[in-house]
Amino acid sequence: MSARIAAVHAPRSTRRFPEVRLALLGTGTVGTAVLHRLAALQDEGHGAVLSLCYAGNSRFAARSADGLCPRTMTGLATRPVRGGEPPGLARIDDALCGQVPRIVLDATASDAVAAQHAGWLSRGIHVVTACKLGQGTSLQRWRAINAASQSAGSHYGDSATVGAGLPLLRSIRDLRAGGDRIHAVAGVLSGSLAWLFNHYDGKRPFSGFVRDARDAGYTEPDPREDLSGEDVRRKLLILARAAGVELEADAVEVGSLVPPDLAQVEADELDTRLQALDRPLRERFAEAYRRGEKLRFIARLQDGRARVGLESLADDHPLCGGTGTDNRLAIWSDRYGTQPLVIQGPGAGAGVTAAALLDDALRIAAQSGAISTR
Repeated sequence: MSARIAAVHAPRSTRRFPEVRLALLGTGTVGTAVLHRLAALQDEGHGAVLSLCYAGNSRFAARSADGLCPRTMTGLATRPVRGGEPPGLARIDDALCGQVPRIVLDATASDAVAAQHAGWLSRGIHVVTACKLGQGTSLQRWRAINAASQSAGSHYGDSATVGAGLPLLRSIRDLRAGGDRIHAVAGVLSGSLAWLFNHYDGKRPFSGFVRDARDAGYTEPDPREDLSGEDVRRKLLILARAAGVELEADAVEVGSLVPPDLAQVEADELDTRLQALDRPLRERFAEAYRRGEKLRFIARLQDGRARVGLESLADDHPLCGGTGTDNRLAIWSDRYGTQPLVIQGPGAGAGVTAAALLDDALRIAAQSGAISTR
């Protein structure tokens, strides 16, 4: 993360250092929601021990040993670059000084930041992240993160990486910790694709629904990032590894919805070429409709095999429920053999993602003894 830094000097104070020091990386949609929620928590007294000591994006960063005001940081993304020394990621350690619990909140989509997760953990700095590039890419990186966390006794909060904070990873881990064995998982793990197939009726062109979803902010600015299934692939890798199946990154079969010709189109031409989606999706919809079934974009792990792609499911299938951008995950195990455990709820949105990040941070603070759980 390249940036220039401005040291924000608060008035001298005799107060003790706060009990938990935070560094927020990324001040986009999710990062800004984190700042708003952190300010609200502090107003309510629930987040008094969480002190924001660093906040930065790729253009600007601010730090203060005595803490930053979250409300004044919400405009960080639009601030001009100020004079000062380029901090690099290493300067975050300076902001998180002291013998107190320290947490990095990663609200970026940066591979460079994700590459630092294991290093922070090894130095005793806890990491809370919404970025899937830590645990959802190479198996080597996933193992490094887990090894660093275990050796240093630091915590890795990843609830926001899959399901925007829904208890998906936690449920899988709790089942395994209780001696249960996970046999299969399957789910709708993309809020944008959930919205598209909850609304697509086969009458209007599919490309029109894609434009609607993009304009509503449900997809990435380039909707091919969602339609390709790449985001879902990373989420399935994270779930599979949590379930005890240590898959390599290229082990997931991906059924992209993007035709090869459309994949090669330049971004500025994409809008006029989206109709390439219409015919294949209309045909898939018609086939499903004739059988009384529905289309859903499914991530599936079974018998060690992982795949993501469009499936035609019976109307009463466990994964056909939900509305809007709801995520839905079914878990089959020794305990849930015939009828799966199904978890459903909003799986997209800056607000729920920010809440998941700060919930993980507060959980780490409680585990570190900084706050009482009573």
